[in-house]
Order: sequence, then structure tokens, then C-alpha cells
Amino acid sequence: MDGGGNSLASVCPDGSKRKVCYFYDPEVGNYYYGQGHPMKPHRIRMTHALLAHYGLLHSMQVYKPNPARDRDLCRFHSDDYIGFLRSVTPETQQDQIRALKRFNVGEDCPVFDGLYSFCQTYAGGSVGGAVKLNHGHDIAINWAGGLHHAKKCEASGFCYVNDIVLAILELLKRHERVLYVDIDIHHGDGVEEAFYTTDRVMTVSFHKFGDYFPGTGDIRDIGYGKGKYYSLNVPLDDGIDDESYQSLFKPIIGKVMEVFRPGAVTAVALGAELEDKMPQHEYYEYFGPDYTLHVAPSNMENKNTRQQLDDIRSKLLDNLSKLRHAPSVQFQERPPDTEFPEPDEDQEDPDEGMIQILIWKWMIPSFRGDITEALKVAMEHFKPSEPSSMAIDEPANIKLEQENPNKLPESSVSMFQKP
Repeated sequence: MDGGGNSLASVCPDGSKRKVCYFYDPEVGNYYYGQGHPMKPHRIRMTHALLAHYGLLHSMQVYKPNPARDRDLCRFHSDDYIGFLRSVTPETQQDQIRALKRFNVGEDCPVFDGLYSFCQTYAGGSVGGAVKLNHGHDIAINWAGGLHHAKKCEASGFCYVNDIVLAILELLKRHERVLYVDIDIHHGDGVEEAFYTTDRVMTVSFHKFGDYFPGTGDIRDIGYGKGKYYSLNVPLDDGIDDESYQSLFKPIIGKVMEVFRPGAVTAVALGAELEDKMPQHEYYEYFGPDYTLHVAPSNMENKNTRQQLDDIRSKLLDNLSKLRHAPSVQFQERPPDTEFPEPDEDQEDPDEGMIQILIWKWMIPSFRGDITEALKVAMEHFKPSEPSSMAIDEPANIKLEQENPNKLPESSVSMFQKP
């Protein structure tokens, strides 16, 4: 990184080194959505190559994810939808036209070779990362994950299985509250919808809004029932610059931290200063003509006026002021952790009051801000909450573990609809 001071220290508040785990399957780059499709899993392999040639892999514990099982995926998704993803193939899809329409699988979310294995791989990485966070790791990384548009019973926006929802459900087994921050250019609609009626999860989405997919994420969408004011949407227009972005991000996330009183952020993982000049590696030619790590800001007009930004900030801070601080949950027996074939060597117990913050950062072509500096400001607001035992208290549209996960029901479970 250049001398802009955009890195955070690679140590925890108590002075110990951050424990970072990274999930990567070498085969994930082989999956192919089809010719001309903008979703390209090959980019995950390119990212891994950069990590390797920048010398970052030795600073992390690298794991190959265990594929998520049917019962893992069905903690959120309906059995019949998962059964469809498991069975459909390019050769058989024409015999399942009604199911394709029902589950919204088609042009944007095509059927391709190995579709279900791809879903198992990226979901397994996110759930595995959550398990590691629950057992002592400070940061978990899964570049294959972050498919935030997938719904309970249907695919959407290149996303089939919502690994983020599954990871949050795993974190809720150990932590009272989870904060989800989404800075993708698209609204994180699938995650918001899943937790729209609970105060156990706060979703914060900074996104482009207007005549743009998925068309949701209005500032007036704030949650419902017990979850009222626990959904925050920051709708933006094209061309937002660093100063404008931070004028929203700093006060909003700062207030969120104050209300939730988190004990840690999974922010910048290693605190390494990286040279902007990219090292030679097998995908070097993809990054021409500059061959640099950072993308120069565009000359796009900033259509976000100062008045619009002030109104957004004022409205959201007002909504946050209506929340009671750090909502607690009833004492109940904690559900068992998701188990994987190999033993987990990390046995230390985390701070039960700690909030894990999940940030899925994608390439954002219309946005130009770097939020790392803003995260420094947010860290000033951290105050650990008191540890306690808690129940899941999952929203109505989240499925609990099933006694017989392989048996498909005769009919699907209806998906929760926002009012």
C-alpha cells in the first residue's frame, strides 16, 4: 500500500497477534457460468495468486473448505429448493421448466456443470469461517463467498445459496448480536430480508439506488416488528468520492458501534503494507496496462449532492437514536456448533459478548471510497458488552436443524415477505 496510512495494526487490543484464517479451494476457479456471463469464479483464483505472490499466505492459516451439506444449507433455504439445485444439470434442465421458473434459475442464474458443488464449496468456506471465529480466530476470509442476493426459495443476481446468512446463523450460536456491513454496489437484499424481523442481527448496506438491480434498499426500509430500525440502508447515486463516502460511513458506523458496543472488528486482516506495483505472477497480464494493485479514481461526475448526503445521514442517525443499546437475549441452552470431518484444533473460548462484523468487499466500479480509514474511527467507539449465554431466537424464516435433513418435504416452506 502507498503511504496513505490505510492499514490497521495486525494485533488485537490486548497486544496479541490477530489469528487469521483463509478458506480457499483450488478447484473453485474451474466453475463457469457460461460465455459472456459477468460472474467469473476464475477471479477467485486470481485473487489467491496475488495473496501468494505478495507473500501473505504465510501469515494466515489456510484451509480448504469442507463442502456444506444439505442440512447445513437447509438451515436457511427450503428443502425443495436445495433438492432442485442438487439434481438439476445442463442436460436435464429442459425437463424441469416449471421448477426453473419457480426457483428463478435461468439467464442471470444459469444451470452450469457442477452448480451444486460450487454452492457447497463457497457456502462451506463461509460456515467454516464462522466456526473458526466462534473458536478463537479473530478474522475469517472467504473470497468465494458473499453471494448476498440469494433468497430462501430462489436464486437471484448470480447467487444461488446465501452463504452470508448461513455464516451469521452459525455466529449467533455463540454471540448475542451480529453486525453485517455490505459495501457492494448492489443492495444486500437477501441478507436484509432473512433478518428483517429480528434484533439479533443488524444489516447495514451502502449501495447504488434507483433504476438499478435489485431495486430494493430504500432508506425507508428499516426492519419490521422486533427488527424495526435494525435494517439500515444508505442509498447512493453514481460517482460518490472518498470524502462524500466517509461523510456518511464514519458517523453512521460510529453510531452503530456505540449502540451495539462491539468488542472487535474483523477489519484489515494482516496489517501488511503492500507495494502498489504488482509482482509478476501467472495472471499478471490481466492487470495491464498499469499493473498496479490500486485502481485510480475515475472522472465520473459525483451525482450525490451535499444536501442529499446530509439528509441521508440525518435520517439514519435519527433512526439509530431510537434503538435501545445492545439488546440482550434470554438464557437458554446453546445449539451445537456445525461439525466438520476433521477435528478443530482451536479450543479457546471467545468473549461471549463480542460482536463479529462481516464485511464482504466486492469491486465497486461506480464508488471510489476506501473505508479503511473510516474503520479506524469506528474502532474508537468499541466497548465490550457483558458475557452471557443466549438463545438463537431466529427469525421465522430461518430453519432450525432437522432430524432428517435428507428427506424432502411435500411442499415448500413459504418465504417471508416484507410488509
